[in-house]
Amino acid sequence: MIEIKKPSFSEMFSIYFDKRMIKILLLGAISGFPWVLIGSSLSLWLKEDGLSRSTIGWAGLIFGVYAFNYLWAPLIDRIQIPFLTKRIGHRRGWIVSMQVLILISLFLWSIIDPSENLALVITVGLIIAVASATQDITVDALRIEQIGENEGKSMAAGAAMAVVGWWSGYKLGGVISLFSAEYLQKIGFENYWQLTFLILGVLVILMNIGLMFVEETGSIERQNKQKESDKIISNKFEKENIITKFITWIGGTIGGPILSFFKKNGFSIAIGILGFVFLFKVGEAFLGRMSIIFYKEIGFSKSDIAIYSKTLGWVTTVLFTLLGGLFVIRSGVLKAMFFAGILMASTNLLFSVLAWSDKSELLFAVAVIFDDIAAAFATVAFVAFISLLVDRSYTATQYALLASIGTAGRTTLASSSGALVDWLNGDWGTFFILTALMVIPSLIILWIMRNKLQLSEK
Repeated sequence: MIEIKKPSFSEMFSIYFDKRMIKILLLGAISGFPWVLIGSSLSLWLKEDGLSRSTIGWAGLIFGVYAFNYLWAPLIDRIQIPFLTKRIGHRRGWIVSMQVLILISLFLWSIIDPSENLALVITVGLIIAVASATQDITVDALRIEQIGENEGKSMAAGAAMAVVGWWSGYKLGGVISLFSAEYLQKIGFENYWQLTFLILGVLVILMNIGLMFVEETGSIERQNKQKESDKIISNKFEKENIITKFITWIGGTIGGPILSFFKKNGFSIAIGILGFVFLFKVGEAFLGRMSIIFYKEIGFSKSDIAIYSKTLGWVTTVLFTLLGGLFVIRSGVLKAMFFAGILMASTNLLFSVLAWSDKSELLFAVAVIFDDIAAAFATVAFVAFISLLVDRSYTATQYALLASIGTAGRTTLASSSGALVDWLNGDWGTFFILTALMVIPSLIILWIMRNKLQLSEK
């Protein structure tokens, strides 16, 4: 067990003034913004076009793409984008390519009516999800590579800034989305959501301009390590031909990161880690998937949702994510994970109180604030946790694997959230109680393996 000296609060806070943190903030925003498109914006668009809660819930299955992006993460680590890789770098080349796909998808949404062609709307949403999930692989790798391997404190701070960036992209994108849609609706545009998607496309362009200020490092070293891994595999073959070269490439690209993860942790602990990552934020996802529908059904307007859930929620999230990063540095990632899990379960119960009370803007604000506090602590602890678990030789692939498994729990299981509300006959209070209980299995797993985890917390 390594004894970690606890720094003072002034020393911890000064970490956030590192210029690398601004770049990590932008990378987080690039990751978070697409969730506005296929999350709250798509859900409310379908709701206002008369689709049922169950349909909206099942449409959320497109988020399941994020659960499987680790499958093609090794390819992204190796394959170079023609022209772009040489001009702007490997990582940035992939990100820009995916942003272009998102822009094209937003244009397609702007000319589609979901009531007439729901399948096409969902297909375009799936394209956005695939592009977003693909760019996240590179964004996360580029974010981790901004920090040195032995800079443990900076890694925790970077995790906090990445979360702040993600929520900034998600919340501020949501504010622009909701206010634009409501304004366009009030002045008489029937296709106000379609026009809103064109406005959101401008944000994508601005983010790509900012991306050009984020430098890439370690490309040559990473390529050399990949070649070394390939050489170890190729030496096992007596002759070299097309088949052995292909096997070598597949083995080094896909097998290496997976074998490294299980070898480092041991089989039972590795399985425990995967189970914990899968289950930890399921309850939060159930609540998040249906929250905007809940707000609408109990009488809040798009402007109310924008002010309390998006603007106020963003300010709260930014503040408490930064504090959460300091808490992780001060107390250690394991204590932070337990605290965040308990906090998530407790704050979900506030929504039960809101559901069983008369419409109250004060209670709405309180519930949103505490929910965002819990989400902030949970997310920064979670990002720091999996960032510390990865092997730097396979940063992109291992992080993508762990993040994808975490997303799998939040997306695949939470897709039944609308059906659960319908099964409860619209009893939102009971629904939120059930979401609070969903964190318990993950905390039990973490408690069992707490002393056997190999975390590089320095």
